[in-house]
Amino acid sequence: MTQMTEQERKRKKPLRALENNEFIHSSEARILRILSEYVYPASVFRTKEVTDTVVFFGSARVYPPDDLRHHDDLSGADYGSGSALDQYSRYYVEAMKLAEGITRWSLDNQERLGRRVSLCTGGGPGIMEAANRGARLAGGDSIGLNIELPHEQSANPYISEHLNFNFHYFFMRKYWFLYYIRTLVVFPGGFGTLDELFETLTLRQTQNIKNRIPVYLYGSDFWKRLVQFDFLAEAGLISRKDLELFSFVDSVDEALAQILPVLEEQLMAEPE
Repeated sequence: MTQMTEQERKRKKPLRALENNEFIHSSEARILRILSEYVYPASVFRTKEVTDTVVFFGSARVYPPDDLRHHDDLSGADYGSGSALDQYSRYYVEAMKLAEGITRWSLDNQERLGRRVSLCTGGGPGIMEAANRGARLAGGDSIGLNIELPHEQSANPYISEHLNFNFHYFFMRKYWFLYYIRTLVVFPGGFGTLDELFETLTLRQTQNIKNRIPVYLYGSDFWKRLVQFDFLAEAGLISRKDLELFSFVDSVDEALAQILPVLEEQLMAEPE
């Protein structure tokens, strides 16, 4: 019988479980994939000293007025008319300016406070891109928590390279949105934005999240037309006190005037 060569023995060596791609992507290994979406971001955030975030939610379909994507990418039956979205273009610019203002404030006060605030978004286009872009304009880092979607939402180019993540599981992505959050700013958006907003409000209402998270709904005309919050209270389906879980803001200056003092108070109250 011919003796096996060393090379043949190596070829026949079985893969370790974590090297077996077929197994890792099987239903039996789902728990490993879920854990990886917890452990890997936790490791990166610890290494990069991320401790506090301001999260921006908003539509992926809103672009600045002079951007051709506003019409080219979003036309057709699946996405609606680009021209119908023109009225929301200003929100891209304002989200960018607001993110820039928060990031500049954080950088200017980091030494005094002993902490810094990182901008965090869903990592995609539209309002998410605007916020990451504003943080970069200010010279700061920002986080992008992207998600795998059938229409291939790609990461925007303004996320800090070392803070750019891609998730498979929505619930793990949502976990990291809220783990370090100090303040939430929600711009006009669709189902995804509403899902993220109302989950956050529910967690605050039921006190299932430790931090007090101020929620700012940017664009009162949009939000009051979309959701009849007062009616929910009048009907007894939420309490009047629940209306204090969020505030409306209508300009960058108004938003900064409300957000920055709250951030200052929160960061001063936390031990380093």
